[in-house]
Amino acid sequence: MRERQYSFLFRGNCPSTPSAANTAHDFARSCRKLELSEPCVWGFPCTNNDVSSCVRIVQEFRAVENEAQRWDLIAEEANSPMHQYAWVKACTDAFATCGELQLIVVGAEQPRALGPFIMRSGPLNRMECLGVAELYEPTDFPHSDFDSLACLIDALVQLRRPLLLRRVPADSPVLNALKEAFKSRGVLITRAATGYPWIQLDASWTQPEEKLSASRRSSFRRARRKAHSFGPIDYEVLLPRPHELPPLLAESFRVEAAGWKGRTGSALLSDPHRRQFYEKYATIASEKGILRLSFMRIGGEVAATQIAVESGGRFWLLKVGYDERFARCSPGHLLMVETLRYAAERGLRTFEFLGSAEPWTQVWTTDVRPCVSVWAYPNNFRGLAAFSWDAVRFGWERLHRHFSV
Repeated sequence: MRERQYSFLFRGNCPSTPSAANTAHDFARSCRKLELSEPCVWGFPCTNNDVSSCVRIVQEFRAVENEAQRWDLIAEEANSPMHQYAWVKACTDAFATCGELQLIVVGAEQPRALGPFIMRSGPLNRMECLGVAELYEPTDFPHSDFDSLACLIDALVQLRRPLLLRRVPADSPVLNALKEAFKSRGVLITRAATGYPWIQLDASWTQPEEKLSASRRSSFRRARRKAHSFGPIDYEVLLPRPHELPPLLAESFRVEAAGWKGRTGSALLSDPHRRQFYEKYATIASEKGILRLSFMRIGGEVAATQIAVESGGRFWLLKVGYDERFARCSPGHLLMVETLRYAAERGLRTFEFLGSAEPWTQVWTTDVRPCVSVWAYPNNFRGLAAFSWDAVRFGWERLHRHFSV
């Protein structure tokens, strides 16, 4: 019999007792044994009238898709694109088939905390943030106040599954909430993870070249002369409408695949799931008016491209690519000069490179927003099995690094 997807609704105080958690799991298992035509909704008896304390665990995004578009918590004004409806929707479309969606929603009509998770298939049923394994962008959980965040974390702990959170910002209140929630209920391990570079913008960045050393400025002038030798140069930062998007995205994907990413198979054209994510995300972001597509053309041909969003007073750089036919004139660097100038002229506060620090980002900044990764193991068989598996894996990796030196 085909297994259906369900939503669980906890009303009143957050469930914080083992009996409540066990009851929820017993109910979930019994639901999955039945062939039901509609999602199940199960609730605790209300102990107060505060509807903001309800907690839903949604396993099909389409069940909340219409209302999610009206949630202020993930509106396009949110501080980070990873906290916005467009990101959550695109992730569920592209990556939810990689496991079982577990969207934890704290609050009723206007949620006060949101945790998009995926439960991986396999014996461990490890919980992870949706889309982070595939996109490897830093993220945590959007929330309006610490109490709502604590309620979300408590609901997560009640699922009693091993947990892996990659690249959580080191200053995120999620970390303290997790430490508090796992006291006496499991083991929590944190490790430093790859941070991401950023720039604090001000009016002086309207002349990005002046931020470089004399030798770097000389190299950029040479690169411009070489570019002019190929043909006329044109730069543009576009705010495309949805109907204008398909050919522009196709050109961006083609240029990205024309470099080393195409040779190594890491380009979006080689990865249907990530390509689906960016197509869906770009479509919604263009509808919201936050998408920015940047191009450098030499002799009418696209030499470099960027996919980014402008949100929360910041410029968020998501994808870059350049055509290696023009590698001699460093088109990626030349385009970066213009997008930095654009962001500064727009009066934006920061330029967020995302990704990780690389030689090309270090040309512009050495400032990095630190991140950590979190492994959590509940006090049960799955937690012990996951802890043992990770201990063996980390031990083997350490030995491999030691003997590879």
